[in-house]
Amino acid sequence: MTIPDLNLLITLDAVLAEGSVARAAKRLHLSPSAMSRALARLRETTGDPLLVRSGRGLVPTPRALALRERVSHLVDEAQAMLRPTQVLDLRQLARTFTLRTSEGFVEGFGPQLIARVEAAAPGVRLCFLQKPDKDSKALREGIVDLETGVIEPTTAPELYGQALFRDHYIGVVRAGHPLARGKMSAARYAGGRHVMVSRTGADKGVIDDALQAQGLARKVVTIVGGFSTALGLARGSDLIASVPERHTQNLRQGLHSFALPVPTEPFTVSLLWHPRYAADPAHRWLRGLIVEICAQREE
Repeated sequence: MTIPDLNLLITLDAVLAEGSVARAAKRLHLSPSAMSRALARLRETTGDPLLVRSGRGLVPTPRALALRERVSHLVDEAQAMLRPTQVLDLRQLARTFTLRTSEGFVEGFGPQLIARVEAAAPGVRLCFLQKPDKDSKALREGIVDLETGVIEPTTAPELYGQALFRDHYIGVVRAGHPLARGKMSAARYAGGRHVMVSRTGADKGVIDDALQAQGLARKVVTIVGGFSTALGLARGSDLIASVPERHTQNLRQGLHSFALPVPTEPFTVSLLWHPRYAADPAHRWLRGLIVEICAQREE
């Protein structure tokens, strides 16, 4: 059996990432003729042209698009495996880590995380960005170091993930709200006026499905994009907000919280990162710190 030339994976990764033979050659420090020969070998090995002419440029074939993420993952893994182990000196580490998180995570876990990072690595700075959508492009392109979220079928398959904590939805109203007194029932809950949290503008979710199973429907008066906005509206009106309990613990001060009177599935919030950082000692240290802090809060 002929052993394939695994160096072609590096060439293929560069060609697919750059979309240009000339730029791929520059990235790999090859001459244009050497790059052309390597591309010819790739085409022969894969049985596909990979890049085809379109006007003055080149466009990837469907096979090339299907291979792009897998090849990038394989090359990142190989480079991480062959990279020499570094001795991490946290006191000398100077680096900014960017974390993309949903509302409530920074308020709930940020203070302790920042304090722990500052004590161990004073040269490290954390940059927190809001997470307006579930697109993992920022992680894949290295713009973001870490992200928190629920792993779903649409999550990019090449990403690594580690569970942080379990969460579930609860109801929240202002102090003195009629629902803050007496026994809660599905009918009382559904009969109120609700604020819905949806980053896409959807007016129905898992809570509505649970109510429908009991022949009930709630009246959604307004839809907002974040938990803090929903809780702010609940604080200043008779609106009912339904939010994750652990994610919003520090945002619900002074409000009345109650268990939902309909069953909804709990969900797991995970930490996500790209394989390019899997073996990075500083990145691994920060990941471990976040996991540890979230575990302490769950106890």
